[in-house]
Amino acid sequence: MLASRAAGLSRGLGAVTQAWLRVPRGCSLALVREAGAPPTGDWRPSARPGPRGRPLSLSAAAVVDSAPRPLQPYLRLMRLDKPIGTWLLYLPCTWSISLAAEPGCFPDWYMLSLFGTGAVLMRGAGCTINDIWDRDYDKKVSRTANRPIAAGDISTFQSFVFLGGQLTLALGVLLCLNYYSIALGAASLLLVITYPLMKRITYWPQLALGLTFNWGALLGWSAIKGSCDPSVCLPLYFSGIMWTLIYDTIYAHQDKKDDALIGLKSTALRFSENTKQWLSGFSLAMLGALGLVGVNCDQTAPYYAALAAVGAHLTHQIYTLDIHRPEDCWDKFVSNRTIGLILFLGIVLGNLRKEKKTEETKKKYRSLGYC
Repeated sequence: MLASRAAGLSRGLGAVTQAWLRVPRGCSLALVREAGAPPTGDWRPSARPGPRGRPLSLSAAAVVDSAPRPLQPYLRLMRLDKPIGTWLLYLPCTWSISLAAEPGCFPDWYMLSLFGTGAVLMRGAGCTINDIWDRDYDKKVSRTANRPIAAGDISTFQSFVFLGGQLTLALGVLLCLNYYSIALGAASLLLVITYPLMKRITYWPQLALGLTFNWGALLGWSAIKGSCDPSVCLPLYFSGIMWTLIYDTIYAHQDKKDDALIGLKSTALRFSENTKQWLSGFSLAMLGALGLVGVNCDQTAPYYAALAAVGAHLTHQIYTLDIHRPEDCWDKFVSNRTIGLILFLGIVLGNLRKEKKTEETKKKYRSLGYC
């Protein structure tokens, strides 16, 4: 029995091989498929196939797609499949924490991780609040019609329960900070709740977003130092607001046609064809405020080199921007993560270049009357 099966298998493979050799090369792939053998030619096995035979990917969208199906609408409601918003919320926190580090030292890694967790939770809570407010508007805009609440994947009641869970976890993170920072963090909740309403009443909702998204520029410093230093925190906060006006105006140009039809407002509609001039002004204000921060923090050469790189990036971003192409607006918007990371790296390296205040240097400063 085994001998006969082996002989049959051998004859089958022989037939496939002979057929492949007899036909022109261009027809070989089809013949092999007809014979039941695995395809050759252009086919390449995917590296490290994941579940269900799909290629394994570590992108945020792929991670959300691979999550259990009942969980996916909630992850999309948090925008975990689009982490750029979390980055833009988190980066001002990293600037502030790094500026508050002791001279010659790295920033507090525990605080960076704590604020990273808080950024994920608060961005998720903010998106949930936004989608609850905008559930009727989202249905009328092509880009947002498939959001979980607008599409009916999650009910309004379920979204409120989910929001409560996110805010509870975020409160747990906030309670790890000092009392000053707890009060300061709690004060931002009013901005988080009211920001989504601004697009109904003003052409400057991006300004409201800037006030909200850059609260970490204040909170990061106070978490390290115990309170805010106005000479550092206020210009840093202002620079973050200018940055938000840049990237969120670019973002708003994606939806300007739908917004105009349904009666929503934005700086994209306000600035229209003058957008590049406005963005250039915001860029100069941002760089000027960051320069003031550097002076007040006694920053060193790497910090100012990073400012020059940020200025070059903004110049290229604005000069090449096509406000009438949504895909280009999205690309330019996402590229702002690079700006935030460049500045973070410049602050860290600039701080490391400072003289570390050991006990000996402190005594030296005291003897000279500096402290």
